[in-house]
Amino acid sequence: MTADDSLGRLHGDDYPAYTMGRAAEMLGTTQGFLRALGEARLITPLRSAGGHRRYSRYQLRIAARGRELVDQGTPIEAACRIIILEDQLEEAQRINAEYRSAAAAANAKAEA
Repeated sequence: MTADDSLGRLHGDDYPAYTMGRAAEMLGTTQGFLRALGEARLITPLRSAGGHRRYSRYQLRIAARGRELVDQGTPIEAACRIIILEDQLEEAQRINAEYRSAAAAANAKAEA
């Protein structure tokens, strides 16, 4: 792996670049809230060699959505379920768009 490859990984959405303390600070929440999201299996932080939780940008976006729902009065378990369903819906919509695109391309090819 080259130095450029390593730097690219640091900027990726899935790279676990943030400690629990830094993640909580960035989200304006507590470390306990992040632990609760982990216990609810909404996010699963990676562990450093020393066993410390590390979060990615993607996980921080998920946690921020969880905080938004909890701040609106949604219980944490319900907030986690809502976020999981939102994520599943987004994935299903992406897959459907790919199928529609492929079907349109096949139809255009058949008509040509």
